[in-house]
Amino acid sequence: MAKILLVEDDANLGASLEKYLKGEGQVVMWAKNLQTAREMQKESPTLIILDWMLPDGQGIDFLREKQAKHDSTPVIMLTAKTDLIDRVLGLESGANDYITKPFEPRELLARIRVQERNKDRNGQGPSKEATAKIVEIYCIQLDLVRHEVVFQSKLVELTKMEFELLRLLMEHPNRAFGREELLNKVWGYENYPTTRTVDTHILQLRQKFYDDLIETVRGIGYRLRSL
Repeated sequence: MAKILLVEDDANLGASLEKYLKGEGQVVMWAKNLQTAREMQKESPTLIILDWMLPDGQGIDFLREKQAKHDSTPVIMLTAKTDLIDRVLGLESGANDYITKPFEPRELLARIRVQERNKDRNGQGPSKEATAKIVEIYCIQLDLVRHEVVFQSKLVELTKMEFELLRLLMEHPNRAFGREELLNKVWGYENYPTTRTVDTHILQLRQKFYDDLIETVRGIGYRLRSL
């Protein structure tokens, strides 16, 4: 059970979510603006559902304040903004997940439960060792110990080579890799395929995540784009 701070100024949506989440056994505190949300933070919520546009400011500012205080309470952004740049901005400002309106309450509940499991798995304060075993960019989390990939709070099945390729690119964002370099680092000389293999795996990763997550660098190869 989570103790949820719901920050949403839409009266109908807020009331609907409050009723639904309470019916699912969650404790809900509903704030209709940032001023009230800041006061309710003193009640130590275990999870925050945060709208982007609010009457007295933007949820993104609330996120930055939270980051500055080193507050590790997980946040799910709830917004009508659907552009990639907005999703990236929200996630890089400290949101743990991002869900766009309209949405099904059941999906939101599932994402809340994912955050609860992550918190239980990592504890209130993850060790530096545990943190180092998670590689995260945008809403993609690579667990190097469990060999799992979570994208938008959902597990994504990858082959061994897809995982290793994505890992290499995520560990070196914005660095351009040539096809032969990728072949060497991911597949190794003893299992050396053709450069076409790299293209095929990049295509598969693009289909499983964002189309423009991995950019083609003309005359070189590929890089994972990051702000």
